[in-house]
Amino acid sequence: MRPKIAILGVTSWGLGLALVLARGGRDVLLLAREDGEAEALAVCRPHPRLRGARLPATVLVRSLARADLSGVRVVIVAAPAQRLRENARRLAPLLGSKTVLVSASKGLEQGSGRRMTEVLAEETGRRGVAALSGPNLVAELVAGLPAAAVLACVVPALGAELQGLLSTPQLRLYTSQDVVGVELGGALKNVIALAAGLSDGLGCGDNAKAALVTRGLTEIVRLGVALGAEPLTFAGLSGLGDLIATCASPLSRNHRAGRLLAAGRSPAEVEADVGEVIEGIASTAAAQTLAARHGVSMPITEQLYQVLYEGLPPRVAADVLMLRDLTKEPPV
Repeated sequence: MRPKIAILGVTSWGLGLALVLARGGRDVLLLAREDGEAEALAVCRPHPRLRGARLPATVLVRSLARADLSGVRVVIVAAPAQRLRENARRLAPLLGSKTVLVSASKGLEQGSGRRMTEVLAEETGRRGVAALSGPNLVAELVAGLPAAAVLACVVPALGAELQGLLSTPQLRLYTSQDVVGVELGGALKNVIALAAGLSDGLGCGDNAKAALVTRGLTEIVRLGVALGAEPLTFAGLSGLGDLIATCASPLSRNHRAGRLLAAGRSPAEVEADVGEVIEGIASTAAAQTLAARHGVSMPITEQLYQVLYEGLPPRVAADVLMLRDLTKEPPV
């Protein structure tokens, strides 16, 4: 039987999703960018990013150049955000007329500020691209631990179909129609997680981190509302849920990256040390652009941008945040 589900992206997230879906009894087609990458993965089933776990035989690995997507109902795109446009362009000619796209990439395109569903729609001409997001630390998924996420789709019937197709005993999915809010929650939590890692790296303590995460959520809601999201979406899995996991867990790449930044490492050195793309770095620049474009106050994001792109010492950024003009705490 041909797989009904394909996943584009041999990232940790893409591999983790393939493993979870295969454990749930789904046949999965895993799409790599190049032939060599696909061939290596087909041979080396215990991939280093899977931390000792093996991809089962129900996961078929192909390169984009050799992929047959006939019969595939849904393609989940789990490519890094800054490479998504290129990947979408290559994917577009392979899509069947009834194939549905789901973005699982958590980021914003640097320069344009586009959300990932917007990039996919622009490059493939598809409407109704769905988004998948939530507190899903890949190492825990690979270890078989339970998790939940939210699948956002503007068409309720399609959202319900995707929910049934992609939910497993290990990964429980909820539906939403707020694609904008779900995507922004997943992208912007990486920005705040970087700041939380910086706070921990500077030894600022749990009181400071709690304040930082709370005020960070306020910034996420402000920008989300300005872009048309529903405020309550950010109290859900793709907002507060993902924020808690990413800001608190040592398994979080963005949190670890923040700690390395606090130790004096440059953004390029941080990504080299971690060995994977740190989505929060580019998303910080994109969020800064969107905040300026829409007149939204995001002081944490602004100071993090100064650290990442202007060379501001992290300790100075922390002092600037503490010494801002005193104000009240409205909901947003």
